[in-house]
Amino acid sequence: MSKLWTPRTKIILVGLIFGTLGALAVNWGNPSNMGICVACFLRDIAGALNLHQASVVQYLRPEVMGFTLGAFITAFAFREWRPRGGASPIIRFMLGAFVMIGALVFLGCPIRMLLRLAGGDLNGITALAGMLFGILVGIFFLKKGFNLGRAVKAHPAAGWIMPVVMIGLLILAILNPGFITTSESGPGSMYVPLALGLGIGVLVGFMAQRTRFCSVGAWRDIFLVRDFHLISGIAAFFVAALVVNYIAGNFGADGIYSWGFADQPVSHTDHLWNFFGMGLLGLAATMIGGCPLRNLVLSGEGDTDAGVTVLGYIAGAAIAHNFLLASSPSGVGTWGPVAVIIGWVFCIGIGFAMRARA
Repeated sequence: MSKLWTPRTKIILVGLIFGTLGALAVNWGNPSNMGICVACFLRDIAGALNLHQASVVQYLRPEVMGFTLGAFITAFAFREWRPRGGASPIIRFMLGAFVMIGALVFLGCPIRMLLRLAGGDLNGITALAGMLFGILVGIFFLKKGFNLGRAVKAHPAAGWIMPVVMIGLLILAILNPGFITTSESGPGSMYVPLALGLGIGVLVGFMAQRTRFCSVGAWRDIFLVRDFHLISGIAAFFVAALVVNYIAGNFGADGIYSWGFADQPVSHTDHLWNFFGMGLLGLAATMIGGCPLRNLVLSGEGDTDAGVTVLGYIAGAAIAHNFLLASSPSGVGTWGPVAVIIGWVFCIGIGFAMRARA
């Protein structure tokens, strides 16, 4: 039996459980094709804190708190909690903001991209192609010596910051004081019960911490070192979500069991900016070293650089909705393409500027 319980079987099992939860969360209350979306959930949190005023995407999503707290508890239990940081935090903040801007131009993080595909939304194909292109550009810079520097040991108080912030957000979600805003319509008004959302988040945080699950790192490892370990979990995630969506009646637009581009939930069909938006995400996330979920998990492990990146995500969400960058089902935001181009220029400039010198 021990021979069957290998790192590969563990991450496949994690992918199957994660994909199942991502699909079923729609039936439990979350928006269609958005059972789990780290970028969307962080955007909703930014709105709930009134960092932006987009009334349809404001809610303190307990899943996000669960991701970090689940990883925090797990890291402590397995003696892997290590406060560290100091590797170009301001650049990580900026890269995190551009990850979020790219995600909100497409309308989803890599997890939601897979869930959209598993729900019949073919716009995810263009986004996947763009993300892979961005990852390949990021790998080009890695091979040229791009490096954000090495994290060093930090004071334990620094490692506690993000878990304490998440506990604070959870308390606000439970108490729901008057200064917290919750959408009355749109995706922000659709959510699973708080305890269930927190439970999903803690479970995913536990699994992601133990397996290093990362939807960007999986592709990076294939292209960079021909390692197919992480991608096996991603494949299992997609298969589980696809099967569960079929069984649970979540597949296809308007109840029609078919693939398509048009009329998909919280989606648009501007393929050019779906490609380059997710391309920006892939590039910036490769430079950072992981996808949004991975950085939430790392912040729970005591990684202050990951915590700064998460703050960058939240700032990026606020910027995207305050300055008309974010897309909507009616199309790409007014200034979304400009922001994506600026993001690409920034990432390429940093990629050339921060190459390690002999």
